[in-house]
Amino acid sequence: MAIDRKQSIVDAATKSFSLFGYKATTMDQVAKLANVGKGTIYTFFKNKEELFDEIISSLIKEMKAAAEDTMDESLPFYENATCALLKLLEFRKDHQLTIKLLQEEREIGTPEVLEVVQKLENTIINYIKDIVEKAVNKGEIKPCNPEITAFVMLKLYKSLIFDWEQFHEPLGRDEISRLFNLYIFEGLSTK
Repeated sequence: MAIDRKQSIVDAATKSFSLFGYKATTMDQVAKLANVGKGTIYTFFKNKEELFDEIISSLIKEMKAAAEDTMDESLPFYENATCALLKLLEFRKDHQLTIKLLQEEREIGTPEVLEVVQKLENTIINYIKDIVEKAVNKGEIKPCNPEITAFVMLKLYKSLIFDWEQFHEPLGRDEISRLFNLYIFEGLSTK
């Protein structure tokens, strides 16, 4: 029964953070949404920050699982990296909680949210870094700094997905993959 209560609190808090953001969510709201007394929340979580951390940890696990589902050892590095990055960024773009957190980051700059957004980005970079390291070890790509490579790959993808569509028609998934392959793996040189 305690696990059900804890899960209903986590679900209610996720809903509240998704609707109102971190700053505007209160433990009273969470208690009301979970249909429990406020004191019940404190039997499971010390404070709002600890509850939020639990939700973000679950979100990161979901993101990694979604990326893992796209991986196929029989495919070359660039296809796996492309699929994983697209999945991670689609997850981030489509998940209601991350949408609200990114909005709060931009509009309010709540320190706890800034920290979480950085944690999500670091998770993506570290995930891609591991893919890059495996590709270097297999001889699929030239030796490189895996962390910098992962960072550049993420920034390029984010630019093609999020930044481009602020001023232009959004690019389709195939076009993003083609451009990513061109800029990262083939290069622009004709020689």
